[in-house]
Amino acid sequence: MSAADASTPVSPDQEPPVHRSANRKRTVLIALVIIAVFLGLALGARWLAKGGGDKRGGRPPAAVNIAPATKADVPVTVAALGTVQPIVTATVRTQLSGVLFKIMFQEGQMVRQGQVLAQIDPRPYRLALDQARANFARDEAQLVSARLDLNRYQTLLKQDSIASQQVDTQRATVGQLVGTVAADRAAIGTAALNLDYTAIKAPISGRVGIRQVDIGNYLTPSDTNGLVVITQVDPIDISFALPQTQLSAIGQGAGAGSGFPVEARDQNSATRLATGRFLTFDNQVDATTGTVKAKARFANAGNMLFPGAFVNVSMLVQTLHDVVTVPVSAVRHGSQGDFVFVVKPDNTVKLTVVKVGPTAGDRLAILSGLDAGTPVVIEGADGLEDGASINKGGKRGGAGGNGGNRGGGNGQHHRRANSGANSGNAG
Repeated sequence: MSAADASTPVSPDQEPPVHRSANRKRTVLIALVIIAVFLGLALGARWLAKGGGDKRGGRPPAAVNIAPATKADVPVTVAALGTVQPIVTATVRTQLSGVLFKIMFQEGQMVRQGQVLAQIDPRPYRLALDQARANFARDEAQLVSARLDLNRYQTLLKQDSIASQQVDTQRATVGQLVGTVAADRAAIGTAALNLDYTAIKAPISGRVGIRQVDIGNYLTPSDTNGLVVITQVDPIDISFALPQTQLSAIGQGAGAGSGFPVEARDQNSATRLATGRFLTFDNQVDATTGTVKAKARFANAGNMLFPGAFVNVSMLVQTLHDVVTVPVSAVRHGSQGDFVFVVKPDNTVKLTVVKVGPTAGDRLAILSGLDAGTPVVIEGADGLEDGASINKGGKRGGAGGNGGNRGGGNGQHHRRANSGANSGNAG
């Protein structure tokens, strides 16, 4: 064969029969392999859907933990964020002007009503008291002399030895001196009071704050900051706001006079600070927030409640007796509302819609839809559907156990959030 013949391409029609047959076999083999793969996938999916797993869920039986519904007493409480407020707050000011002579308290000290806190220089006021007493003594002596003269003039008038005008004048002089002596007595009282005011005393019992003045400062009654601030800390109040929808339920019990028990906890709700009693509502609802201010009073002998601090307030409204309860993790939420998965004897589950009530710790009250003793799924319910098969005794915290609010198999089932908001349902 020449070089020109070797470089000329060969058409399919001119290809040797042996080569054409091999290419067709290769193409048919590849097509058969592809068809076999698709058939295998389809048959495998059909097997999983019908017989390889759960009849309805398309998955093996889920490993779950179960627990029976039990009866218990559930307290109904309302919760709110409150602010500690002292019943009385007093700014201690001087009632007269003077140089601060002495300070007789420590910052942060507990003081009693009437206790002397500071002393203004008393010497000018002591001299003023002495002067008032001297004026009184002088005027009282003049009054005694005038009365004696009046008696003499009246005797002489009876003897017709003196003009009546002179007697009248002397009687007027006695009256003037009586008024002067009375004014002197008042001046003595004022001077004594001012001298007493030089000792600045606590108007209430409570805790003193940080002092605003130093020894040697000149104090006046018009000082804005005063000497120090005293707050009454025992007893003490907590102010908080409640939704207006809870007014009727709370108001009926509070009107009895004893008041509901109220508990104050720290901001993390980890430590109970004090217990007290509900005191009163405000006289109107705040139209902007739909809430009404309320106040509770607490004994605070241990000073656990600090004025101005934020605390969590929980008030017991009533107690539900012998109601069905389940763990909070058993209740889930979907388009049909709150529900639980009830375990049937054949190890399948039934989706049961329930009406939930308040929360007590880690248990949730079921007001209707479930009987005591009924086993329910408490862990591993993620992905379960009505009629799904289960295996009892799944590991705690495993797949689908405490996974939070993840969606189920069809994306419609969610774990009910354990926020504790139900505990505030007073209705």
